[in-house]
Amino acid sequence: MSATAPPGTAGTTPRVPWVSYTGVYLLLFLIGTETFLVSPLLPTIAGDVGVTESAAAVTVTAYTLVYALTAPFLGAVSDRFGRRPTILAGTVLFLLGNALAAVAGDLTVLVVARVAGALGAALAGPSIWAHIAETAPESVRGRAVGLGMALFSAGQVLGVPAGSFLAGWGGWRASFWALTALSAASVPLLLSQIPRARGRDDVPSVGLGSVFSVWRDGVLRHTLVVVFLLQAANLGAYTFLGTALHDRFGLSVDALGLLGVLVGAGSALGSLAAGRIGDRARGRGAGDAVWIPVWALLLGGAAVVAALGSPRIAVYAGVLVWFFASGAFGTVIQTLLVSARPELGATSSSWNSATLYAGTAVGVTAASSFAHADTGTAAVGGGLALLAGLVAVPLVGRLRPSGTGSTDRRHQEDQDAGEAGGDRGAGEVRRSQEEVSADDHA
Repeated sequence: MSATAPPGTAGTTPRVPWVSYTGVYLLLFLIGTETFLVSPLLPTIAGDVGVTESAAAVTVTAYTLVYALTAPFLGAVSDRFGRRPTILAGTVLFLLGNALAAVAGDLTVLVVARVAGALGAALAGPSIWAHIAETAPESVRGRAVGLGMALFSAGQVLGVPAGSFLAGWGGWRASFWALTALSAASVPLLLSQIPRARGRDDVPSVGLGSVFSVWRDGVLRHTLVVVFLLQAANLGAYTFLGTALHDRFGLSVDALGLLGVLVGAGSALGSLAAGRIGDRARGRGAGDAVWIPVWALLLGGAAVVAALGSPRIAVYAGVLVWFFASGAFGTVIQTLLVSARPELGATSSSWNSATLYAGTAVGVTAASSFAHADTGTAAVGGGLALLAGLVAVPLVGRLRPSGTGSTDRRHQEDQDAGEAGGDRGAGEVRRSQEEVSADDHA
């Protein structure tokens, strides 16, 4: 059942209850900021703790690896024990990790601090996505998720300049103190805005062993394969875009910094646009799965233009469209994963993050095998995105709503349940769209 206001009367446009999500939106922004915060601080941190920059870079590796490896298991914790306790526990752990980083006197303590911060983010992040999907009215669910994605992307982009500014003002520790203070500010908001009840009384509690059941669900497995391919194209290609543009146009560091602005603006706009498009599609009973291959193909085409295009304005336009499609794809997928199997909402979302990291690693490896950065960026960005789009086409068919209010997914789940040897819940009949809408507005 939804923890939102009742629906409006006929003719009234439903609105997202933004105020009830300020706490989780702030936390998503902070988690996004934390991801790349250390990058501009590495020289200063290395000098302060007496290590090389390469050694200091292990703090970045530790954060990303711990997040990727633990997120699926911590997502299962959320699905087992509920959103409120896991979001709050993750926030406190994230806060303590940043506070410890701010006072760290050596590299070992700093690595431990970053590990704690990653565990907190991995515990809270998937729970937040599931919480938004479960409590937002169905008619505006895409917009609610889209704004969260936009803020998360903005945090990632702003992390580098914010870290540089704060380091210049108060030293590198000031960046971590700022994260600590803002995390603390989110706690009272979370306490007042996240209901004690899980808000999903109609969905049975799942065990911690369900962490791998996502991969036994045919539709979720298919979706994550598409995510893997698309993110290999997306972030794998982007890793070498700066090098490609430097080689082709001799762009300075400052000029390359414009890429970050375009990436952030494109991602945020795409996230917001996809949320609105998806809500309208679901309102017509069409569903928004059809947009998955569209965003994948648009991303691939724009990546080729960004890598090989000329003049520069065409390259910059390509980057903007590239990450518009990336943000839109992320919103559609996030909405799908946390809504398709509500009892596995956080687990599905956490596997999305883990698959993203795995895809990025493969994409970077593939792009690095090319002799020239521009051809590697174009081949990986365009080729793998095209493959992702093609693989997504049959997924659209599996998710297409039928005329009776159910979906083809219902029949697929029944088949998958038999193939999985009776995996619990894999073949459960989904509620009709009318029942879901009634529950969401109860």
